[in-house]
Amino acid sequence: MVLTGLDLAAAAFPKRYAGKRCGLLCHPASVNARLVHAVDALMACKKILLTALFGPQHGIRGETQANMIEWQGFTDSRTGLPVNSLYGSHRTPTPAMLSNIDALIVDLCDVGARYYTYIWTLDLCMEACCGAGKGVVVLDRPNPINGIDIEGPLLDETRFASFVGQKRLPVRHGLTIGEIARYLQKQYYPKLDLHVVPMKGWRRNMYFEQTGLPWVMPSPNMPTIDTTLVYPGMCLLEATILSEGRGTTRPFEFYGAPFIDPFRLARVLEKFALPGVRFRPAWFTPTFDKFKAKLCGGVQLHISNRRCFKPFLTGLMCIYAVMRLYPGSFRWIKPPYEYERKKMPIDILCGTDRIRKALEKRCTPAGIEALYRKDCASFASVRGPHLLYS
Repeated sequence: MVLTGLDLAAAAFPKRYAGKRCGLLCHPASVNARLVHAVDALMACKKILLTALFGPQHGIRGETQANMIEWQGFTDSRTGLPVNSLYGSHRTPTPAMLSNIDALIVDLCDVGARYYTYIWTLDLCMEACCGAGKGVVVLDRPNPINGIDIEGPLLDETRFASFVGQKRLPVRHGLTIGEIARYLQKQYYPKLDLHVVPMKGWRRNMYFEQTGLPWVMPSPNMPTIDTTLVYPGMCLLEATILSEGRGTTRPFEFYGAPFIDPFRLARVLEKFALPGVRFRPAWFTPTFDKFKAKLCGGVQLHISNRRCFKPFLTGLMCIYAVMRLYPGSFRWIKPPYEYERKKMPIDILCGTDRIRKALEKRCTPAGIEALYRKDCASFASVRGPHLLYS
Protein backbone atom coordinates (compact mmCIF):
# COMPACT_ATOMS: atom_id res chain seq x y z
CA MET A 1 0.00 0.00 0.00
CA VAL A 2 1.13 3.54 -0.72
CA LEU A 3 1.99 5.77 2.24
CA THR A 4 1.33 9.48 1.73
CA GLY A 5 3.35 12.38 3.06
CA LEU A 6 0.83 12.67 5.89
CA ASP A 7 1.34 9.01 6.82
CA LEU A 8 5.10 9.64 6.96
CA ALA A 9 5.04 13.13 8.46
CA ALA A 10 5.91 12.08 12.01
CA ALA A 11 9.12 10.35 10.87
CA ALA A 12 10.05 12.58 7.92
CA PHE A 13 9.14 16.08 9.11
CA PRO A 14 12.09 18.46 8.51
CA LYS A 15 14.18 18.94 11.66
CA ARG A 16 14.52 22.69 11.08
CA TYR A 17 10.82 23.10 11.77
CA ALA A 18 10.43 20.58 14.59
CA GLY A 19 8.81 22.34 17.52
CA LYS A 20 8.38 25.55 15.52
CA ARG A 21 5.01 27.20 14.94
CA CYS A 22 3.28 25.68 11.94
CA GLY A 23 0.13 26.39 9.99
CA LEU A 24 -1.73 23.65 8.13
CA LEU A 25 -3.48 24.07 4.79
CA CYS A 26 -5.91 21.17 4.40
CA HIS A 27 -9.33 20.10 3.17
CA PRO A 28 -11.77 17.15 3.65
CA ALA A 29 -9.57 14.63 1.79
CA SER A 30 -6.56 15.42 3.98
CA VAL A 31 -6.69 12.07 5.77
CA ASN A 32 -4.12 9.37 6.44
CA ALA A 33 -4.42 5.68 5.56
CA ARG A 34 -6.51 5.13 8.73
CA LEU A 35 -8.91 7.96 7.75
CA VAL A 36 -7.64 10.26 10.51
CA HIS A 37 -7.82 13.87 9.37
CA ALA A 38 -4.56 15.79 9.05
CA VAL A 39 -5.54 18.24 11.79
CA ASP A 40 -5.95 15.44 14.31
CA ALA A 41 -2.96 13.45 13.05
CA LEU A 42 -0.56 16.39 13.24
CA MET A 43 -1.95 17.67 16.55
CA ALA A 44 -0.96 14.27 17.98
CA CYS A 45 2.58 14.53 16.56
CA LYS A 46 5.05 15.78 19.20
CA LYS A 47 7.42 17.20 16.57
CA ILE A 48 4.79 19.53 15.13
CA LEU A 49 3.27 22.56 16.85
CA LEU A 50 0.13 23.65 15.03
CA THR A 51 -0.85 27.26 15.68
CA ALA A 52 -3.18 28.01 12.75
CA LEU A 53 -5.29 26.30 10.10
CA PHE A 54 -5.90 27.37 6.49
CA GLY A 55 -8.61 26.18 4.11
CA PRO A 56 -9.02 26.39 0.31
CA GLN A 57 -12.24 26.31 -1.71
CA HIS A 58 -14.88 24.18 0.12
CA GLY A 59 -13.19 24.64 3.54
CA ILE A 60 -11.05 22.44 5.78
CA ARG A 61 -13.76 19.82 6.38
CA GLY A 62 -16.16 20.54 3.48
CA GLU A 63 -18.07 23.42 5.03
CA THR A 64 -19.20 24.79 1.65
CA GLN A 65 -20.76 22.27 -0.69
CA ALA A 66 -21.56 24.32 -3.79
CA ASN A 67 -19.11 25.47 -6.45
CA MET A 68 -17.69 29.02 -6.33
CA ILE A 69 -19.15 29.75 -2.89
CA GLU A 70 -16.90 31.84 -0.66
CA TRP A 71 -16.50 31.21 3.06
CA GLN A 72 -15.05 33.20 5.94
CA GLY A 73 -12.62 32.27 8.70
CA PHE A 74 -13.67 30.95 12.09
CA THR A 75 -12.33 29.23 15.20
CA ASP A 76 -12.10 25.44 14.94
CA SER A 77 -14.28 23.93 17.66
CA ARG A 78 -12.16 20.76 17.93
CA THR A 79 -8.79 22.43 18.45
CA GLY A 80 -9.49 26.07 19.29
CA LEU A 81 -7.17 27.10 16.45
CA PRO A 82 -7.97 29.97 14.09
CA VAL A 83 -9.10 28.84 10.64
CA ASN A 84 -8.11 31.23 7.85
CA SER A 85 -10.17 31.18 4.66
CA LEU A 86 -8.26 31.31 1.39
CA TYR A 87 -11.44 31.33 -0.67
CA GLY A 88 -13.22 34.44 0.48
CA SER A 89 -12.02 37.96 1.16
CA HIS A 90 -8.46 36.71 0.58
CA ARG A 91 -7.12 33.98 -1.67
CA THR A 92 -3.55 34.83 -0.72
CA PRO A 93 -2.54 34.54 2.95
CA THR A 94 -2.20 38.00 4.49
CA PRO A 95 0.75 39.03 6.68
CA ALA A 96 -1.60 38.82 9.66
CA MET A 97 -2.50 35.21 8.79
CA LEU A 98 1.19 34.27 8.60
CA SER A 99 2.28 36.25 11.65
CA ASN A 100 2.03 33.38 14.14
CA ILE A 101 3.65 30.65 12.05
CA ASP A 102 7.22 29.82 10.99
CA ALA A 103 6.21 27.34 8.30
CA LEU A 104 3.08 26.32 6.42
CA ILE A 105 2.32 22.61 6.05
CA VAL A 106 0.27 21.78 2.95
CA ASP A 107 -1.75 18.56 2.67
CA LEU A 108 -4.12 18.77 -0.30
CA CYS A 109 -5.46 16.08 -2.62
CA ASP A 110 -5.20 17.25 -6.24
CA VAL A 111 -6.94 15.47 -9.15
CA GLY A 112 -4.36 15.97 -11.89
CA ALA A 113 -6.00 18.85 -13.79
CA ARG A 114 -4.82 22.45 -14.07
CA TYR A 115 -8.31 23.84 -13.39
CA TYR A 116 -8.52 22.36 -9.91
CA THR A 117 -8.11 25.40 -7.67
CA TYR A 118 -6.22 23.73 -4.82
CA ILE A 119 -2.90 23.86 -6.68
CA TRP A 120 -3.35 27.60 -7.19
CA THR A 121 -4.08 28.09 -3.51
CA LEU A 122 -0.76 26.27 -2.96
CA ASP A 123 0.89 28.61 -5.47
CA LEU A 124 -0.43 31.75 -3.74
CA CYS A 125 0.70 30.37 -0.37
CA MET A 126 4.18 29.69 -1.75
CA GLU A 127 4.37 33.24 -3.07
CA ALA A 128 3.23 34.75 0.23
CA CYS A 129 5.52 32.56 2.34
CA CYS A 130 8.47 33.38 0.10
CA GLY A 131 7.86 37.08 0.59
CA ALA A 132 7.38 36.71 4.35
CA GLY A 133 10.38 34.46 4.93
CA LYS A 134 8.24 31.49 5.97
CA GLY A 135 8.93 27.88 5.00
CA VAL A 136 6.55 25.56 3.14
CA VAL A 137 6.32 21.81 3.81
CA VAL A 138 4.23 19.84 1.30
CA LEU A 139 2.97 16.39 2.31
CA ASP A 140 2.80 14.62 -1.04
CA ARG A 141 -0.19 12.67 -2.35
CA PRO A 142 -0.90 10.57 -5.47
CA ASN A 143 -2.01 12.01 -8.75
CA PRO A 144 -5.18 9.86 -9.01
CA ILE A 145 -5.10 9.68 -12.83
CA ASN A 146 -1.41 8.62 -13.01
CA GLY A 147 1.82 10.58 -13.24
CA ILE A 148 2.67 9.84 -16.86
CA ASP A 149 0.04 11.24 -19.22
CA ILE A 150 0.13 14.88 -20.33
CA GLU A 151 -2.66 16.47 -22.36
CA GLY A 152 -3.85 19.90 -23.38
CA PRO A 153 -2.25 23.27 -24.10
CA LEU A 154 0.19 25.05 -21.83
CA LEU A 155 -1.26 28.10 -20.11
CA ASP A 156 -0.45 31.41 -21.77
CA GLU A 157 0.44 33.25 -18.56
CA THR A 158 0.64 36.69 -20.10
CA ARG A 159 -2.92 36.63 -21.45
CA PHE A 160 -4.99 33.96 -19.69
CA ALA A 161 -3.74 33.55 -16.13
CA SER A 162 -6.58 33.17 -13.62
CA PHE A 163 -7.52 31.24 -10.49
CA VAL A 164 -8.11 28.16 -12.69
CA GLY A 165 -4.56 28.45 -14.02
CA GLN A 166 -1.90 30.83 -12.72
CA LYS A 167 1.33 29.31 -13.99
CA ARG A 168 2.57 27.50 -17.09
CA LEU A 169 1.11 24.00 -16.81
CA PRO A 170 -0.77 21.89 -19.37
CA VAL A 171 -4.35 20.89 -18.56
CA ARG A 172 -3.39 17.33 -17.58
CA HIS A 173 0.05 17.75 -16.05
CA GLY A 174 0.98 14.26 -14.83
CA LEU A 175 2.50 15.56 -11.56
CA THR A 176 1.84 14.99 -7.89
CA ILE A 177 1.13 18.06 -5.79
CA GLY A 178 4.61 17.78 -4.28
CA GLU A 179 6.14 17.76 -7.75
CA ILE A 180 4.05 20.78 -8.71
CA ALA A 181 5.44 22.55 -5.64
CA ARG A 182 8.99 21.68 -6.72
CA TYR A 183 8.28 22.95 -10.25
CA LEU A 184 6.79 26.21 -8.95
CA GLN A 185 9.66 26.75 -6.51
CA LYS A 186 12.38 26.31 -9.13
CA GLN A 187 10.61 28.29 -11.83
CA TYR A 188 9.05 31.10 -9.79
CA TYR A 189 10.12 31.16 -6.13
CA PRO A 190 13.81 30.15 -5.97
CA LYS A 191 14.29 31.84 -2.58
CA LEU A 192 11.47 29.89 -0.93
CA ASP A 193 12.47 27.32 1.68
CA LEU A 194 10.48 24.33 0.38
CA HIS A 195 10.51 20.80 1.72
CA VAL A 196 8.44 17.99 0.20
CA VAL A 197 7.74 14.85 2.25
CA PRO A 198 7.55 12.23 -0.52
CA MET A 199 5.27 9.20 -0.59
CA LYS A 200 6.46 5.65 -0.18
CA GLY A 201 5.42 2.99 -2.68
CA TRP A 202 3.83 5.22 -5.33
CA ARG A 203 4.72 4.65 -8.98
CA ARG A 204 3.98 6.95 -11.89
CA ASN A 205 1.75 4.50 -13.76
CA MET A 206 -0.62 4.03 -10.82
CA TYR A 207 -4.26 5.01 -10.83
CA PHE A 208 -5.81 5.73 -7.44
CA GLU A 209 -7.39 2.29 -6.95
CA GLN A 210 -3.92 0.75 -7.13
CA THR A 211 -2.64 2.74 -4.15
CA GLY A 212 -4.72 0.92 -1.53
CA LEU A 213 -5.64 4.31 -0.03
CA PRO A 214 -9.20 5.26 0.92
CA TRP A 215 -10.94 7.63 -1.48
CA VAL A 216 -12.37 10.72 0.21
CA MET A 217 -14.06 13.36 -1.94
CA PRO A 218 -11.61 16.29 -2.28
CA SER A 219 -14.54 18.47 -3.41
CA PRO A 220 -18.32 17.96 -3.37
CA ASN A 221 -18.60 17.16 -7.09
CA MET A 222 -15.70 14.70 -7.16
CA PRO A 223 -17.54 11.69 -5.68
CA THR A 224 -15.66 8.81 -7.30
CA ILE A 225 -12.36 7.92 -8.89
CA ASP A 226 -14.21 7.68 -12.23
CA THR A 227 -15.03 11.37 -11.85
CA THR A 228 -11.35 12.26 -11.75
CA LEU A 229 -10.77 10.41 -15.03
CA VAL A 230 -13.24 12.51 -17.02
CA TYR A 231 -12.79 15.81 -15.17
CA PRO A 232 -9.78 17.15 -17.18
CA GLY A 233 -12.08 17.34 -20.20
CA MET A 234 -15.61 17.57 -18.92
CA CYS A 235 -14.85 20.52 -16.63
CA LEU A 236 -14.72 22.53 -19.88
CA LEU A 237 -18.51 22.31 -20.00
CA GLU A 238 -18.63 24.77 -17.10
CA ALA A 239 -17.83 27.38 -19.77
CA THR A 240 -20.94 26.50 -21.79
CA ILE A 241 -24.70 26.63 -21.43
CA LEU A 242 -24.64 22.81 -21.18
CA SER A 243 -25.06 20.97 -17.89
CA GLU A 244 -21.91 19.12 -16.86
CA GLY A 245 -23.98 16.87 -14.65
CA ARG A 246 -23.79 18.90 -11.44
CA GLY A 247 -26.87 18.13 -9.41
CA THR A 248 -26.75 14.45 -10.39
CA THR A 249 -25.05 11.51 -8.72
CA ARG A 250 -22.51 11.31 -11.61
CA PRO A 251 -21.21 14.85 -12.19
CA PHE A 252 -18.94 15.26 -15.23
CA GLU A 253 -19.95 11.81 -16.52
CA PHE A 254 -23.40 13.03 -17.58
CA TYR A 255 -23.79 16.07 -19.77
CA GLY A 256 -26.64 17.56 -21.75
CA ALA A 257 -29.46 20.12 -21.94
CA PRO A 258 -33.26 20.15 -22.34
CA PHE A 259 -32.99 20.81 -26.09
CA ILE A 260 -30.80 17.75 -26.83
CA ASP A 261 -31.95 14.46 -28.41
CA PRO A 262 -29.78 11.87 -26.60
CA PHE A 263 -29.76 9.36 -29.46
CA ARG A 264 -28.79 11.96 -32.01
CA LEU A 265 -25.94 13.25 -29.81
CA ALA A 266 -24.65 9.75 -29.00
CA ARG A 267 -24.53 8.84 -32.72
CA VAL A 268 -22.39 11.86 -33.56
CA LEU A 269 -20.03 11.28 -30.65
CA GLU A 270 -19.61 7.61 -31.50
CA LYS A 271 -18.65 8.56 -35.07
CA PHE A 272 -15.69 10.52 -33.73
CA ALA A 273 -14.20 7.15 -32.59
CA LEU A 274 -12.51 8.77 -29.61
CA PRO A 275 -10.10 6.38 -27.87
CA GLY A 276 -11.10 4.59 -24.67
CA VAL A 277 -14.64 5.93 -24.28
CA ARG A 278 -18.22 5.13 -25.31
CA PHE A 279 -21.31 7.32 -25.17
CA ARG A 280 -24.68 6.09 -23.93
CA PRO A 281 -27.89 8.09 -24.60
CA ALA A 282 -29.19 9.28 -21.25
CA TRP A 283 -31.70 11.57 -19.52
CA PHE A 284 -31.15 13.29 -16.19
CA THR A 285 -32.75 15.98 -14.04
CA PRO A 286 -30.29 18.14 -12.06
CA THR A 287 -31.32 18.90 -8.49
CA PHE A 288 -29.23 22.10 -8.51
CA ASP A 289 -27.03 24.23 -10.79
CA LYS A 290 -27.78 24.50 -14.55
CA PHE A 291 -31.29 23.40 -15.59
CA LYS A 292 -32.33 22.67 -12.02
CA ALA A 293 -35.43 20.44 -11.94
CA LYS A 294 -35.58 20.30 -15.77
CA LEU A 295 -35.33 17.08 -17.75
CA CYS A 296 -32.14 17.09 -19.82
CA GLY A 297 -31.26 14.90 -22.76
CA GLY A 298 -27.63 13.98 -23.22
CA VAL A 299 -25.16 11.16 -22.77
CA GLN A 300 -23.20 9.37 -20.09
CA LEU A 301 -19.51 8.76 -20.73
CA HIS A 302 -18.33 5.19 -20.16
CA ILE A 303 -14.56 4.74 -20.10
CA SER A 304 -13.64 1.48 -21.82
CA ASN A 305 -9.84 1.81 -21.67
CA ARG A 306 -8.39 4.39 -19.31
CA ARG A 307 -4.85 3.86 -20.62
CA CYS A 308 -5.70 5.33 -24.04
CA PHE A 309 -8.57 7.60 -22.95
CA LYS A 310 -7.96 11.29 -23.71
CA PRO A 311 -10.18 13.32 -21.38
CA PHE A 312 -9.30 16.78 -22.68
CA LEU A 313 -9.91 15.89 -26.32
CA THR A 314 -13.11 14.07 -25.32
CA GLY A 315 -14.42 17.13 -23.47
CA LEU A 316 -13.74 19.33 -26.47
CA MET A 317 -15.52 16.94 -28.83
CA CYS A 318 -18.50 16.75 -26.46
CA ILE A 319 -18.81 20.51 -26.83
CA TYR A 320 -18.19 20.45 -30.57
CA ALA A 321 -20.90 17.83 -31.16
CA VAL A 322 -23.54 20.09 -29.61
CA MET A 323 -22.21 23.15 -31.45
CA ARG A 324 -22.64 21.22 -34.68
CA LEU A 325 -26.07 19.70 -33.93
CA TYR A 326 -27.68 22.69 -32.19
CA PRO A 327 -26.00 25.88 -33.46
CA GLY A 328 -29.05 27.94 -32.57
CA SER A 329 -29.14 26.77 -28.95
CA PHE A 330 -25.49 26.33 -27.98
CA ARG A 331 -23.56 29.22 -26.50
CA TRP A 332 -20.49 29.93 -24.41
CA ILE A 333 -21.18 31.49 -21.01
CA LYS A 334 -19.85 34.96 -20.30
CA PRO A 335 -17.74 36.08 -17.34
CA PRO A 336 -17.56 36.41 -14.40
CA TYR A 337 -16.12 32.99 -13.68
CA GLU A 338 -13.75 32.11 -10.81
CA TYR A 339 -12.84 35.76 -10.11
CA GLU A 340 -12.20 36.55 -13.79
CA ARG A 341 -14.51 39.33 -14.99
CA LYS A 342 -13.31 40.03 -18.53
CA LYS A 343 -11.95 36.97 -20.29
CA MET A 344 -14.15 34.18 -21.63
CA PRO A 345 -14.41 31.22 -19.20
CA ILE A 346 -13.57 28.74 -21.97
CA ASP A 347 -10.37 30.66 -22.74
CA ILE A 348 -9.10 30.74 -19.16
CA LEU A 349 -9.91 27.05 -18.74
CA CYS A 350 -7.99 26.16 -21.92
CA GLY A 351 -5.28 28.70 -21.12
CA THR A 352 -5.55 30.06 -24.66
CA ASP A 353 -8.17 31.30 -27.11
CA ARG A 354 -6.85 29.04 -29.90
CA ILE A 355 -9.01 26.10 -28.82
CA ARG A 356 -12.28 28.06 -28.81
CA LYS A 357 -11.52 29.57 -32.22
CA ALA A 358 -10.69 26.14 -33.65
CA LEU A 359 -13.98 24.70 -32.37
CA GLU A 360 -15.89 27.61 -33.86
CA LYS A 361 -14.22 26.88 -37.22
CA ARG A 362 -15.28 23.21 -36.99
CA CYS A 363 -11.77 21.86 -36.63
CA THR A 364 -11.44 18.04 -36.68
CA PRO A 365 -10.33 16.05 -33.60
CA ALA A 366 -6.92 15.56 -35.21
CA GLY A 367 -6.68 19.26 -35.93
CA ILE A 368 -7.56 20.11 -32.32
CA GLU A 369 -4.88 17.77 -30.97
CA ALA A 370 -2.29 19.30 -33.28
CA LEU A 371 -2.81 22.65 -31.53
CA TYR A 372 -1.27 21.38 -28.29
CA ARG A 373 0.93 18.43 -29.28
CA LYS A 374 4.12 20.52 -29.14
CA ASP A 375 3.08 21.96 -25.76
CA CYS A 376 2.82 18.46 -24.29
CA ALA A 377 6.23 17.44 -25.64
CA SER A 378 7.78 20.66 -24.34
CA PHE A 379 6.38 20.23 -20.84
CA ALA A 380 7.44 16.58 -20.70
CA SER A 381 11.07 17.73 -20.83
CA VAL A 382 10.56 20.72 -18.53
CA ARG A 383 9.01 18.66 -15.73
CA GLY A 384 11.79 16.05 -15.69
CA PRO A 385 14.03 17.65 -13.02
CA HIS A 386 11.11 18.05 -10.63
CA LEU A 387 9.92 14.44 -10.60
CA LEU A 388 10.24 12.49 -7.34
CA TYR A 389 9.15 9.01 -8.49
CA SER A 390 10.15 6.59 -11.22
